[in-house]
Amino acid sequence: MKRFIKRNALWGAYIVFLVLAATFGAREGALDFSGPGATGKAAIWAVFIAFLIYSIQAHRKEVFLRSVAKVNQLWWGLQIGLDLYISVFLSLALIYLVEGSLAVMLLWALPVLVFANLAILPYLILNFGAVFSAFAG
Repeated sequence: MKRFIKRNALWGAYIVFLVLAATFGAREGALDFSGPGATGKAAIWAVFIAFLIYSIQAHRKEVFLRSVAKVNQLWWGLQIGLDLYISVFLSLALIYLVEGSLAVMLLWALPVLVFANLAILPYLILNFGAVFSAFAG
């Protein structure tokens, strides 16, 4: 049982994050497809579901931290990791621009830094209208 909890603790934390994000961090319903950006929101949902399924499959096949340690030993592996975290910080900047609040951005920062796209995509889903309108002008 200890091994199961240790191996799946991060997924438990992820589920808690999703519940908290949907409860406190959403401007709209996750399944609200009304408005001009409905097709875009559906596309983000599709990307999120596909990425989540792939992440769960990867979790079943390999230990995350062990895999990251191996990948980071390679020049391209480290470059991919750095590239990911540049995107993560750009995503946090987007959250700040949409929210207009450093405090709100900092609340999103920990899950975004830990889960990367598995946290950024739910932010987009839960706040799609605000993000869309910020870019649509």
